[in-house]
Amino acid sequence: MQENVPGPAGPVPGIATAASDAGDALTATVRGLLPSLTPAAARIASLIVEDPAQVARSTISELSALAGTSESSIVRTARALGFAGYPELRLALAASAARQGPRSTLSAGITPEDSVGEVIAKLVHTESQAVLETATQLDPEQLDGAVKAVCGGGQLHIAGVGASGLVAQDLQQKLARIGRPCHAHGDSQSALTSAVLLGEGDVFLAVSHSGESRDVLEPLRRASAQGATTAVITNHPLSTAAKLADFVLVSAGRETTFRPGAMASRISQLVVVDCLFVCVAQRTFDTSSRALRITHQALESDRAH
Repeated sequence: MQENVPGPAGPVPGIATAASDAGDALTATVRGLLPSLTPAAARIASLIVEDPAQVARSTISELSALAGTSESSIVRTARALGFAGYPELRLALAASAARQGPRSTLSAGITPEDSVGEVIAKLVHTESQAVLETATQLDPEQLDGAVKAVCGGGQLHIAGVGASGLVAQDLQQKLARIGRPCHAHGDSQSALTSAVLLGEGDVFLAVSHSGESRDVLEPLRRASAQGATTAVITNHPLSTAAKLADFVLVSAGRETTFRPGAMASRISQLVVVDCLFVCVAQRTFDTSSRALRITHQALESDRAH
């Protein structure tokens, strides 16, 4: 039986076709693609995420037995990830495993037996990894396109619900400090009524860990239909939101036992937000510097009283 493996026409952003360049970005990217894969491909991808070194050591027949899928499905999965075939994927995984070194016990999920110190160590390790992996997943060209759109001067609306709504508010607050007016929406109705009033030159940016939140998908569709430039911050580059957006800014949060998607996404999303904000401030250096100076002086004056 032939399993179909969905994938982009070309290499997935963040994955190189040469093993020397794939490095530690590989497992982070595969983790982000998992929700978009078929069950057969997802079993292969899960093995890659759980133990890339073991997959690198496995022949295609051995991996087929481990994943319970066909060899042809393994080849199609490798190609969907941007590689010519399974041998190239094995080489990239071997390089990734070598760079990562032995798997740390800190990578394991938090257990009921962990001490407070162990909880701290594991959380810091996981969040540090999220920051590093986000750096490998964030495509500079996609970020540059989003930055240019934000600097364009049209209306800017940011939408996110729940934990993603807090990230949207963070970006709104940062941009306000450099004199870039924008609006952050934490519910679907507010986002939708704003999206339908946008037009060419305006920007609608959605924040969604899964990229499948109904609360941002419809506003994103409507903003795009109105001619606005659209962007999304998401952990899943093949999600519906990513397919709708003009620019996709990929984060790399990890879910663990006590860190569901909402928590896992926050740190990595804030890294993307900071990159977007700093690049916008850099492009508008004179006006941004002046705005930061004026707002800082206002706050200092207010504290003095």
